[in-house]
Amino acid sequence: MWGYMIRVSCGFHKSRNKLTDFRNKFVVKKKKEKEMKYKDDKPGRQQPEKSSRVVSIAISFVVLCGLSFYLGGIFCSEKNKISSLQIGKEVESIDQTVSTPIQVKSVSFPECSPELQDYTPCTDPKRWMKYGRHRLTFMERHCPPVFDRKECLIPPPDGYKEPIRWPKSKDECWYRNVPYDWINKQKSNQHWLRKEGEKFYFPGGGTMFPNGVSAYVDLMQDLIPGMKDGTVRTAIDTGCGVASWGGDLLDRGILTVSLAPRDNHEAQVQFALERGIPAILGIISTQRLPFPSNSFDMAHCSRCLIPWAEFGGIYLLEVHRILRPGGFWVLSGPPINYKRRWRGWNTTIEDQKSDYDKLEELLTSMCFKLYNKKDDIAVWQKTTNNDCYKQLDAPDNYPPKCDDGTEPDSAWYTPLRPCVVVPNTNLKKLGLGSIANWPERLHEAPDRIGDVRGSSAGDFNRDDKKWKNRVKHYKSLLPVLGTDKIRNVMDMNTRYGGFAASLIDDPLWVMNVVSSYAPNTLPVVYDRGLIGTFHDWCEAFSTYPRTYDLLHVDSLFTSESHRCEMKYVLLEMDRILRPNGYAIIRESSYFVEAVAKIAKGLRWSCRVEATEDGNEKEKVLICQKKLWYSQQNS
Repeated sequence: MWGYMIRVSCGFHKSRNKLTDFRNKFVVKKKKEKEMKYKDDKPGRQQPEKSSRVVSIAISFVVLCGLSFYLGGIFCSEKNKISSLQIGKEVESIDQTVSTPIQVKSVSFPECSPELQDYTPCTDPKRWMKYGRHRLTFMERHCPPVFDRKECLIPPPDGYKEPIRWPKSKDECWYRNVPYDWINKQKSNQHWLRKEGEKFYFPGGGTMFPNGVSAYVDLMQDLIPGMKDGTVRTAIDTGCGVASWGGDLLDRGILTVSLAPRDNHEAQVQFALERGIPAILGIISTQRLPFPSNSFDMAHCSRCLIPWAEFGGIYLLEVHRILRPGGFWVLSGPPINYKRRWRGWNTTIEDQKSDYDKLEELLTSMCFKLYNKKDDIAVWQKTTNNDCYKQLDAPDNYPPKCDDGTEPDSAWYTPLRPCVVVPNTNLKKLGLGSIANWPERLHEAPDRIGDVRGSSAGDFNRDDKKWKNRVKHYKSLLPVLGTDKIRNVMDMNTRYGGFAASLIDDPLWVMNVVSSYAPNTLPVVYDRGLIGTFHDWCEAFSTYPRTYDLLHVDSLFTSESHRCEMKYVLLEMDRILRPNGYAIIRESSYFVEAVAKIAKGLRWSCRVEATEDGNEKEKVLICQKKLWYSQQNS
């Protein structure tokens, strides 16, 4: 603003002589006009209104000119000085960014209250009463305002122990790490889990698989042969319980995102992650799930109690959006097999038949076909033939096609819409049967790489090779990487999932996170047979505390520091990192020292290492979070 005023004032100052001449000529001209009017008019008759208006204009003009001269005299004498100072500061700032690390003061964070041991900021039950009950809106993400953020360290439960290692953890975990036995009491007859001594045990039971989850999945494989040959690789389990279904599929080469909302008692997602099974907090309500379109090969609901036929089938429309063409939707429980089961569902056979008919009608209108059915399991398949969607063009048809203004992959705080997302016909290798089977698809550049601005198959291949070298170097810096000491891993700022792909043979899984502000590369991640989610790191992640063994950061602070304070990102990393867990932070040299200083305030121990190529502009920070217990419990 000041620069603008200087330029304007100086312009007036330089034109001072011209303005003075103009003013003099104007006054002389008006004086002559006034004299002529007096001559022409009768004696004693005057023109007060017009003459006063002319005088007012003239006076205003003179005042404005004088003001401009005054400002010009003040500012123009200092113009060169001010400009040179501004330029000097800009050059100094640029040099500092390149060569001088950012400086931050030493900081330490207090302990949070023990009652916050399972604090999930954006899905906090204590704040639910502020939000609507319609369609369980209150269970969606509602992050606290900046002034209400917790700047303290989340303590572990009293008696917390280092988690049991995979694969043993799939069947048991320490009670003190997830000290909630509500499920044990309420679901004891369904064998979800049982408490014995200091441990929880997971026998693999469930509402719809009383003979165990393995027998249930065996039946499902008979219905879907593609589960055996690598055709089906990625899956989502809505209403996952303790994620026994997703855990069983891991042994069969299928990677599942287990999804359930935060609740007051059950802690389903927390149990899943404690077991070492991929899971995330979430609910299908009024917002899209944080996944791109056409990504999952299979979606599953086992008596998940989602009212699929209600609200115009809007929840089914969201399943349709995220399911790949040719993908499978599996439903067990009401209203499947209603003829035999209706008595156990506290309803009537007529009601269940009506629900089933509505479900079939909705699925048919969305271009699903019944693929297979047996006992309590029904499988529908999403069409790979886009000709089916032409029926949606009919007037008054429901549901309609989504218009061109609806971005199919927009999935971060994007409202659900009652319309069908039609797959892009230009993508020939998008559907099952066209995309390569697992594991071949892992290192093949998918069609959707072309949808990412500035990306290409060549760029994908270079990135793949680059991450193989980087991960080899990381393992030399952190030898526990690749052992059973690290199971749950998050790549906080991924591009194509190269970090996860390079760890594919190790006993771990990786949640790939793509920033909601970054280019949309998450479809590429899913096309490779990996899993991930959209997220904004200015907010808390949708998980419980102490759920990841390793966090990997690649240039996150470089790309996001203009939007988020580093301390809040690091506090969130501390919240979701397990005690004795690790962070690999790859950053520009400009940020490394500042990050290390804040990390020290988190009670982390860190060391700075060189990159694999010795690039001085980048450094690798290897950190470990210490295990500590709340002093407020002692």
